[in-house]
Amino acid sequence: MYPVPVAGSCEFLVTSGSTMAAVEVARQMSEGARNLSLSGHVGFDSMPDQLVNKSVCQGFCFNILCVGETGLGKSTLMDTLFNTRFEGDPAAHNQPGVHIKSNNYELQESNVRLKLSIVNSVGFGDQINKEESYKSIVEFIDAQFEAYLQEELKIKRTLHSYHDSRIHACLYFIAPTGHSLKSLDLVTMKKLDSKVNIIPIIAKADSISKNELQKFKIKIMSELVSNGVQIYQFPTDDETVAEINGTMNAHLPFAVVGSTEEIKIGNKMMKARQYPWGTVQVENENHCDFVKLREMLIRVNMEDLREQTHARHYELYRRCKLEEMGFKDTDPDNKPFSLQETYEAKRNEFLGELQKKEEEMRQMFVMRVKEKESELKEAEKELHDKFDRLKKLHQDEKKKLEDKKKSLDDEINAFKQRKTAAELLQSQAQQSGSQQTLKREKERKNFF
Repeated sequence: MYPVPVAGSCEFLVTSGSTMAAVEVARQMSEGARNLSLSGHVGFDSMPDQLVNKSVCQGFCFNILCVGETGLGKSTLMDTLFNTRFEGDPAAHNQPGVHIKSNNYELQESNVRLKLSIVNSVGFGDQINKEESYKSIVEFIDAQFEAYLQEELKIKRTLHSYHDSRIHACLYFIAPTGHSLKSLDLVTMKKLDSKVNIIPIIAKADSISKNELQKFKIKIMSELVSNGVQIYQFPTDDETVAEINGTMNAHLPFAVVGSTEEIKIGNKMMKARQYPWGTVQVENENHCDFVKLREMLIRVNMEDLREQTHARHYELYRRCKLEEMGFKDTDPDNKPFSLQETYEAKRNEFLGELQKKEEEMRQMFVMRVKEKESELKEAEKELHDKFDRLKKLHQDEKKKLEDKKKSLDDEINAFKQRKTAAELLQSQAQQSGSQQTLKREKERKNFF
């Protein structure tokens, strides 16, 4: 720090961050302040070093999304790119839809730490009906944007320590058919191009001849352009990388071969794939574009991919979400929008909609109550009618039973009378019979 004398007896300590503020204050305090030029080294040229040291201490994060059909070597390529063997459970491919699987790793090279996330689309292209294969991928990317937006909208934000899970690069693996892109590839890339940086690559490029490979590349780029698919272009605005990036843009899509197996070639151990007809060297640019992909993705443009994700794709998502919430930059009079006014307007609109829905629900409730009451009254009337019918039927049955009982009682009385008369006649007959017997006995006695 260096003292800067001004008119009067005040002194200000000038640092790299407060030089202009101190001079402005001094100018306001005294109109007779002198303009002094710095005659020595101040030190604000160390700001890049400070940023580098701070960034190194915090570490970096990079998230890669691998999209492609099963069996194209996505996991092998990731192992080859970062020169390691990532541990992970093998994914099952018997699910009805596309399943997103994310794995996080901590890598360190020299004194630089990298939080790497590799996201794989398990089961992509395995289904018979591939119409909605892209949906789960799009939903996953939007979910990461939404999580970051929610963190950003908090009152107490911790973005400096927040684990950024937004996808920075999408490696789209294309099957080496040699003909053209599949409809699934075109539809998926079209759905993803506004949400993520797409880098198309031809997987297992050693299964196609060199001439066919060049024609296939031209065919792919032609189809992408004709279908309006926007892929990531390596930036050429920076003079330090403009030449190499411009050259590499002409090599898209990269034809790559991955392998974690090392084979001794000459006096060196090199990553390669051994075939009966020969050896394909992964890091030999005459054999494949693996080195070009590694250079462009990791060594040259990793920070640009992170920046493009935030400045382009995330900002587009954020703008759309805030517009859905009713926020705008200017009002109809082209004046800046007040956040408080916007909140109040949105709150009033929400309360109005809530009251409207409440009134609709109340009216619907009253209508349903009336309908239920009418149904209950109808049911009650039917029950009364049924009760009356049953009561009348019961009375008729009761009357019939009473009449039948009376008839039976009359029959019983008549039967009793007849029985009594018969018993009387029988007793009389018995008495007359006994009298005649006595008379005959008497006559016989008299006879003898």
